[in-house]
Amino acid sequence: MIETAIQAALKAGQAILEIYAKDFEVEFKADESPLTSADKAAHHIIVEALASTPYPVLSEESAEVGFEERCGWTKYWLVDPLDGTKEFIKKNGEFTVNIALIEDGVPVAGVVYVPVKDTLYVGSGKGAQKATECAGKSVEEILATAAVCSVSGQAQTPLRVVASKSHCNDETRRFIAELEAEFGAVDLVSSGSSLKLCMVAEGSADLYPRIAPTMEWDTAAAHAVVAAAGGRVFQYDETVAAVGYRTGTDAVADVAYNKENLLNPYFVVTGLR
Repeated sequence: MIETAIQAALKAGQAILEIYAKDFEVEFKADESPLTSADKAAHHIIVEALASTPYPVLSEESAEVGFEERCGWTKYWLVDPLDGTKEFIKKNGEFTVNIALIEDGVPVAGVVYVPVKDTLYVGSGKGAQKATECAGKSVEEILATAAVCSVSGQAQTPLRVVASKSHCNDETRRFIAELEAEFGAVDLVSSGSSLKLCMVAEGSADLYPRIAPTMEWDTAAAHAVVAAAGGRVFQYDETVAAVGYRTGTDAVADVAYNKENLLNPYFVVTGLR
């Protein structure tokens, strides 16, 4: 299943890059989020590839699947064909292809591909891996040369916090201020799309607070990578001090999937134990 998802992500990434290199038009959906021909092309490639598996597919571009149908899905694919469309439009390279396998509300496997960097993150029960220079290689070749991903485990000095490039709001800044009060210094890095979760998974960031809206398909694949690397994705609870998230406290629950409302709760991604 992972091999199928990897092949689909790489093929979708190639189609995205072909459009990225040209001029393209931008449409706007009912919620005013942008949509491009790259989103559509990647969606069709991935859905066609995953049709060879036994599981249904929920994609951002096919989100009209009702909960009455979805509630009976114990295992399914959750896809964001182009995560970070705003970054794609800005042409800053910080966008990804996200494919996750969800089982009983938990992302058990995930593939995140960064087309511009030709970098692949994979998370499953076998652990988390990061591969580079993937184009033109077989899945076997890619995984044979992939590096193991592992979260930082211990807080660095300064604490490395990654935040959204497009959605850093006042509540996020207050959370970061709490961290500064506890740790003395915070090295703040901005990034787009699901790359922020992958930074925690690979140990290049310690925390990622997301106190702003996201959808389930935005996070599921990278959530699987984070979990496979030893981290967690907690629901944000403003009654828990920011420092509480560094220990992986059980006072807050992990983000869950296949809810009736596909909007995620606010969350904090932690690589600290």
